[in-house]
Amino acid sequence: MQASDLLNIAKTYGDSVYVYDSEKIISQYKRLTNAFKGVKKIKLNYAAKALSNITILRLMNSLGSGLDTVSIQEVELGLLAGFKPESIIFTPNGVSLEEIEEAAALGVRINIDNLSILEQFGSKHPNTPVCIRINPHVMAGGNSNISVGHIDSKFGISIHQIPHLLRIVELTKMNINGIHMHTGSDILDIDVFLYASEILFETAKSFKNLEFIDFGSGFKVPYKEGDIETNIEELGKKLSSKFNSFCKEYGKELTLAFEPGKFLVSESGFFLAKVNVVKQTTSTVFASVDSGFNHLIRPMLYGSYHKIVNISNTKGRERYYSVVGYICETDTFANNRRINEISEGDILCFHNAGAYCFTMASNYNSRFRPPEVLWHNGKAILIRERETFDDLIRNQIDIKDLFETNKKVALVK
Repeated sequence: MQASDLLNIAKTYGDSVYVYDSEKIISQYKRLTNAFKGVKKIKLNYAAKALSNITILRLMNSLGSGLDTVSIQEVELGLLAGFKPESIIFTPNGVSLEEIEEAAALGVRINIDNLSILEQFGSKHPNTPVCIRINPHVMAGGNSNISVGHIDSKFGISIHQIPHLLRIVELTKMNINGIHMHTGSDILDIDVFLYASEILFETAKSFKNLEFIDFGSGFKVPYKEGDIETNIEELGKKLSSKFNSFCKEYGKELTLAFEPGKFLVSESGFFLAKVNVVKQTTSTVFASVDSGFNHLIRPMLYGSYHKIVNISNTKGRERYYSVVGYICETDTFANNRRINEISEGDILCFHNAGAYCFTMASNYNSRFRPPEVLWHNGKAILIRERETFDDLIRNQIDIKDLFETNKKVALVK
């Protein structure tokens, strides 16, 4: 996409708006499938939590993707978007037995990550196939906020609890059809990931009726020029070889599954925001935009980096700015960042805004969530309208007369 395209979108749909480039999503999907072309059976299950707009889900479905879901609501979104139940896997954490049963009743695949629910579900539904999420105690991801494979993680069943797990399976006679792990996001060291995969292979040997092994995802994408990323091609070559060898030893051709989210949609996304105020203090120049962490919380929540470009002045002289929002909290997007000279009214473009951006937006400070636009075949298509005041109060119950007595007493006094 060109800066002129983005400026036209901001002009048409407003100055705080998310934009997604479908061409980039498609190319990332093809890149990942091509990296594992050496495996006979591969299935990508798009992680809906990264970007759950129903149009994006329909795009993934059209590419042949399955869907990885973490809530019953995401399951229902997937079904509405046209995914077949058997193409959806439900991988929640800390949910009730009732929610898992509700998902199972819809016909989707079930992934359980704790012994308590596993025993309860297996006792009640021994004939329903279940995938088990293992915690390999390997930290292959980035910082502690996005790494979920370490020993203190709330996710998964510890590999040290395998004997207990096997006893539950034996006693309930339940059918285990898959083994799963997810070590965390922003995987850089392929060898560490491959080490974790060996643990998963060893665990898989304890189950005789597997249909698939799910290696999670967490592949790192670049956030700025010169940034390092997961070498998908190298990982594909090495893991495919290990997977094929395991299948030969196992005596059955299994499906190699992944659940990519950020890898598929992060780089496709742009967030556009207008500059309200350029404010000079004794030590800092602030560029305050018509947005805040109500729209994009990742930089404040766990220090994520988003490249910021002034698309209204792409050839201007670079200066140092701290880009902040309009929320009555500290909502700093970037500190002392070199950006082409900014004037009030300019449009700033935040890159890598496709994953975990809109989906984490809120109505804090009673602000409206922004619209979403899909850039597809050279055209801008609105896929979510900007919220209005009616949306803000839609589910509130305004009991106008509740405090009328208090008001009358106050007037008398």
